[in-house]
Amino acid sequence: METPGSQSSLHRANLERVVRAVRLAGSLTQAEIARATGLSAATVSNIVRELKDGGTVEVTPTSAGGRRARSVSLSGDAGIVIGVDFGHTHLRVAVGNLAHQVLAEESEPLDVDASAAQGFDRAEQLVSRLIEATGVDREKIAGVGLGVPGPIDVESGTLGSTSILPGWTGAKPAEELAARLGVPVHVDNDANLGALGELVWGSGRGVRDLAYIKVASGVGAGLVISGQIYRGPGGTAGEIGHITLDESGPVCRCGNRGCLETFAAARYVLPLLQSSHGTDLTMERVVGLARGGDPGCRRVVADVGRHIGSGVANLCNLLNPSRVVLGGDLAEAGELVLGPIRESVGRYAIPSAARQLSVLPGALGGRAEVLGALALALSEMGDSTLLDGTLPAGAPAFT
Repeated sequence: METPGSQSSLHRANLERVVRAVRLAGSLTQAEIARATGLSAATVSNIVRELKDGGTVEVTPTSAGGRRARSVSLSGDAGIVIGVDFGHTHLRVAVGNLAHQVLAEESEPLDVDASAAQGFDRAEQLVSRLIEATGVDREKIAGVGLGVPGPIDVESGTLGSTSILPGWTGAKPAEELAARLGVPVHVDNDANLGALGELVWGSGRGVRDLAYIKVASGVGAGLVISGQIYRGPGGTAGEIGHITLDESGPVCRCGNRGCLETFAAARYVLPLLQSSHGTDLTMERVVGLARGGDPGCRRVVADVGRHIGSGVANLCNLLNPSRVVLGGDLAEAGELVLGPIRESVGRYAIPSAARQLSVLPGALGGRAEVLGALALALSEMGDSTLLDGTLPAGAPAFT
């Protein structure tokens, strides 16, 4: 038994600090590990050697700043994590290892009117298919990250009222999916996972304070403060879509008038163009037409950008993020939408906050949320299980 404060317990704590730093980053040089953990270069070198000998990490030659270095990542066969993303009309699943490598990924259509039980059945089938396709050992599943398009009550794990997936209100997504898969499941809303995905793999790399704005059937924001997702005590932080822009505007699904969502979300924007462009429009199609020079679509995209910029300006004044990443189909419009966003930020935000802000399109496209789900599963793992060579015990493994 290790005595608290003893040399052995200190060594164990240092091992876990190094493993955690590598697990969250995917790969780090030994110098980066030293900076992230506060340990000395010599201590890091000894710990990495011990972890490598034990099969926990892999070390490969690389370069940093023009100098030879060694990149440290978790062993590719140390375990796997699964990401599941439910959207308005899609289900996407990815399987990744602890070295942040995506082993398999697949997406399929989802009926918006399907019940939660039907959705979870589909997810179980798709996860099983991908696990079989990759040939990995199911006993190595360390956890699952799950994204849903609605607020999750932090205490109960219940999905709040959502008109995006109306048959899901009141469901307990993590509990439901864990019962089917037999492994720990961690759930968050899709905007938070989009922020996490871009933070780890995309346009948010290297920053510690950012907002990920997702514009789809609704409008939401994932907030990262000091490198951590900020959810608020009730789990509803980031509902930027319900900032009031016009007290006399359209009635929003939340019951208020003139919310940002009523000026930017697809369900409100697409009808503006249906008389001239038909009723089968999608936001993806509108963006494509705008990029091709269609004047009506370009005007609508620019207007949406200005409205989003008003909401982003409020975020700047309150939280002063260094970066805003735009996700969803709208991000594909590039400067057609980013320019108007910056214009509104420059007009309505405190000048010092506006100067420090960069507004970028997401680098991951529609994959941001499912990769964020993988990152969530990785972040919730216990480091002691990796050092002990065991994975969390749950219900019987799924079949």
